[in-house]
Amino acid sequence: MAKLRTQYVCTDCGHTTAKWMGRCPGCKAWNTMAEEVEQVRPAPVRVAPSLSQDAAPVRLADVPADGGGEVRVRTGIGELDAVLGGGLVAGSLVLVGGDPGVGKSTLLLMAADRFSRRGLDVLYVSGEESVRQIHLRARRLGIEGAHLHLLAHTDFDHIETEARKLRPAVVVVDSVQTVYLPHLDSIPGSVTQVREVAHKAMVMAKSTGTSILLVGHVTKSGNLAGPKVLEHFVDTVLQFESDGRSSLRVLRAVKNRFGPSGELGVFDMIDEGLVEVPDASARLLSERVASAPGTAVVATLEGTRALLAEVQALVGRPSPATPARTCVGVDRNRVLMLTAILGKAGLPVDDRDVFANAAGGVRLDEPAADLGLLAAMASSLLDRPLDPHTVLLGEVGLVGEIRAVTHPRTRLREAGRHGFRRAIVAQGTQVEAPGLELVPVRTVREALAALLPERRQG
Repeated sequence: MAKLRTQYVCTDCGHTTAKWMGRCPGCKAWNTMAEEVEQVRPAPVRVAPSLSQDAAPVRLADVPADGGGEVRVRTGIGELDAVLGGGLVAGSLVLVGGDPGVGKSTLLLMAADRFSRRGLDVLYVSGEESVRQIHLRARRLGIEGAHLHLLAHTDFDHIETEARKLRPAVVVVDSVQTVYLPHLDSIPGSVTQVREVAHKAMVMAKSTGTSILLVGHVTKSGNLAGPKVLEHFVDTVLQFESDGRSSLRVLRAVKNRFGPSGELGVFDMIDEGLVEVPDASARLLSERVASAPGTAVVATLEGTRALLAEVQALVGRPSPATPARTCVGVDRNRVLMLTAILGKAGLPVDDRDVFANAAGGVRLDEPAADLGLLAAMASSLLDRPLDPHTVLLGEVGLVGEIRAVTHPRTRLREAGRHGFRRAIVAQGTQVEAPGLELVPVRTVREALAALLPERRQG
C-alpha cells in the first residue's frame, strides 16, 4: 500500500531534506526549500531507457559517420542561428528562458514556421494556450505553416506518444513548468516534475533524433525556475532578455554544447512580431549624444561577435550624506573598484554620487569595458566630453595598469566599420587596424592624459 511522504526540495539544486530549513545544506542558498508530498510505492524492476540503440561500448574510431542527413539545420532566423552556433543540431535539447512577455513563445513560433516552410514537420505543444489562441497569434504574425502541427496538452506521456507517431523534426514544448507526468503525485512546476519531464525529453531527443525546444519560466530574481539540474540536462540554454523599457530584445547563449557560449542575438519587438537587428552596434549607438560629458564607447565581445556599446556615467556634486553607487547593466563591484582607482589617479569621487549605465539595455560583464567606464566617470566629473570618434578597450588593474583584452583585431575591425578614427588600447597591442589610430597606454594616468589632455589636477 502506498504511503504519503512529505519532503522539502531545494528549487535551486534539488537537495532533499526531511524537514524545512531556511538555508539549503547543498547549495547554501536561502529560502529555496519547497514542500512536496509524494506517494511512496514499491519500486518496479525495470530497465533504464538507453539513449542509443546499441548500449555496448564502442570505439571512437568505429562510430559511424552521420548517415548523409543534415546534422545542423538552420532556422532561417539569422540572429537565432548565430546564437545556436550555426543552427539547430538534430537530437539536441534546448532550453529557452526569459521574463513573462519578453517574446519567447513568439520567437519559437516564428522558428517553427521557418522549419515548416522548408517541408519539415514541427509539433508545437502548449500547456498555457488553446489551439485556437495559438492560431490567432500565428495569424497575427503572418504564419500559415502547412507542416506545423499544434497540440494543447500538459500530459507529457501523451505528448511523447503523439510525437513518436508524427515523428517531427522539431518539437516545441511551451512551457516545461506546465507539463507533468501523471505517475508522479507532485503538482506541475514542482522540482520533481520539472526534473523528470526534462529527463524524459532528453531521452526522447537522443533516441529519436528529434530536436526539442523547451520554454522555461524565470523567477523574480531572473534565474530559471526549477532545479539547477534542468540546465545540466539540456544541451543549450538560451536567455531571452529585455530591459523592460525599450522594444529591444537580447538573446544570449548561456550554455551551448555545440557552439560557443556567450553568443548574442538582438531583436526588435514590433506589432508584427520579432524583427532581427543584424547590426547591433549601429542600433545601440543610434541614440548616442556624442557631445555630452560622461559618455564613452567600448568595444566588447559577446561570444565571437564584436559589439560597440555606449557606457554612461553621472558623477554628482559633493555631499555630506553617504554617496550612492547605482549601476545598471554593468557590474557594481567593478564600478566600486574603478572609483577607487580613479581617486588614486588624482580624481577622487569618494564623497560624490556615482551612477553607471550600459545604454540600450545590454549587459556588459567582461573587463574590457573597464577603461570606458573609468573614462566616462572622469568625463562627467570634469564636465568635459570625450572625443566622439574614439573607442576604448582595456581592462584596468588594481594598481592602475591597463591590461590587454582578447581578440583586439575583431573589436577594432568593428570600430573601424562604424567610422571611429582612434582607439585607446593597452601597451603592447600589436594589431593592424586600417583607418584607426592606435594610442597605446600603460596606466590610467596615461589614458586620461590621452583622453583629457588639459584636465585640471585634483
